[in-house]
Amino acid sequence: MKSRFFSVLFSIAVLSAGLLPQMAHAASVSFKQPADGAVVSSPFIVEFDVSGMEVKPAGDKTLDSGHHHLLINEDSIPAGQPIPVDEKHIHFGKGQTETQLTLPPGQYKLTMQFADGTHHSYGPELSKSINVTVK
Repeated sequence: MKSRFFSVLFSIAVLSAGLLPQMAHAASVSFKQPADGAVVSSPFIVEFDVSGMEVKPAGDKTLDSGHHHLLINEDSIPAGQPIPVDEKHIHFGKGQTETQLTLPPGQYKLTMQFADGTHHSYGPELSKSINVTVK
């Protein structure tokens, strides 16, 4: 019981200190296109949407804002963790809401991850995954 109390107290302290990215309660992300399960030809358009947050470029630290990241065959990034920069983690730091994606034929999991102005993830709550087949 005592350890649970300290765990809850620590969590409250971390959140109130602003050590994790702040997030609006009703915020969500979605793919406008393609649809989950879509069969596409490469290159194809990927369009992102977010509600309850504002899309701002990287570096902008406005509360309840951030930008999109597209993860290829990767899971969402835990809240507060920085999003890596590599071929599987595509950053849209200029505030883009769509891209033309070129992938070789195969099956892919696309995960959209919204993150703050310093590329720190808002966590699974602001991520969405779909599966696509590139023919």
